[in-house]
Amino acid sequence: MTEENKYNAPQEVKDLNIINTIELEDFAKEIVPHGGFDYMAGGSGDEFTLRRNVSAFNQKGILPRMAADVEFPDTQTKIFGHDLKVPFIMAPIAAHGLAHESKEAGTAKGISEFGGTIMSISAYSGASFEEIEEGLAGNPRWFQIYMSKDDELNKNILDEAKADGASAIILTADATVSGNRDRDTRNEFVYPFGMPIVSRYLTGSGENMSLNNIYGQSKQKIDLKDIQFIKQYSGLPVFLKGVQTPEDAMAAIAVGVDGIWVSNHGGRQLDGAPASFEVLEEIAEVVAGRVPIVFDSGIRRGEHIFKALASGADIVAIGRPVLFSLALGGWKGVKSVFEYFENDLKRVMQLAGTQTITDVKNARLKDLK
Repeated sequence: MTEENKYNAPQEVKDLNIINTIELEDFAKEIVPHGGFDYMAGGSGDEFTLRRNVSAFNQKGILPRMAADVEFPDTQTKIFGHDLKVPFIMAPIAAHGLAHESKEAGTAKGISEFGGTIMSISAYSGASFEEIEEGLAGNPRWFQIYMSKDDELNKNILDEAKADGASAIILTADATVSGNRDRDTRNEFVYPFGMPIVSRYLTGSGENMSLNNIYGQSKQKIDLKDIQFIKQYSGLPVFLKGVQTPEDAMAAIAVGVDGIWVSNHGGRQLDGAPASFEVLEEIAEVVAGRVPIVFDSGIRRGEHIFKALASGADIVAIGRPVLFSLALGGWKGVKSVFEYFENDLKRVMQLAGTQTITDVKNARLKDLK
């Protein structure tokens, strides 16, 4: 890449005074290069599903309980043997280097400094496992795989993820081709840096490649046997990510999946699909506690985390707000946004009369449609 075409990602490292996470997007837009910002912020098609992911939370209201003997709400929870201080984690997102020069290593350090949560590492990371570990410093991590068409290469990637300390594998099944992302097409967006983890099965490192090109070199024909392959080879718990129907949840459980990840990829894949929140409750009903449910897409406030947990999620994953905070403050910005969500959730729990995460999961929501 020539000097004049160099991607100039933000570099500043500072604490953030976050009033709300929605305005972080506007602040980030001012400092992130245009193509990179649109890639992070944009969705597919008319961006109907992108917008609805956030607005759908307004369809349900929290019914607060009074005189419930609540003080200093406790946000601790557990999943797969991990003791977490909060019921939310970092969602797997590609190419953090678009937000900040520290890439995933910066995100990892922010998560490490916050402590008590999990980082999900994307196979489309712009940083290597070793670089991410420098920031993560031994803190828990899950690995999200975009599979190669060659299972021998998949085995190599899984081996590296296990050696790096991954305690679960996330199979993303909703991104076998790129969504119709108008912003990226208009910008002729290509990745300004390589992807060390998956470069072994790309024609090139990933640098100067479009997302369509990268997806095209990954495996498109994902089926239930892939869950079994990953589970048997890795020996780790496996999530199926992108679940939006009860039927898919039941099918995955039938072949031994260890967790259901309800997500529509942040509105970046199939436009016109419902919001993730709109399908969560019916999926949770058929899962019926047999495996944990992770939920993402549209989380912007503590109320959103509360409503997702009350609708059947066990853990919530945070996406764009973390990237925008990384852009604005590097690792300190990431730590700031996790602290914001922790404090905001505790405020909501106090006002709703819920002392523990178990209380939140048993809380009643009112249909406001």
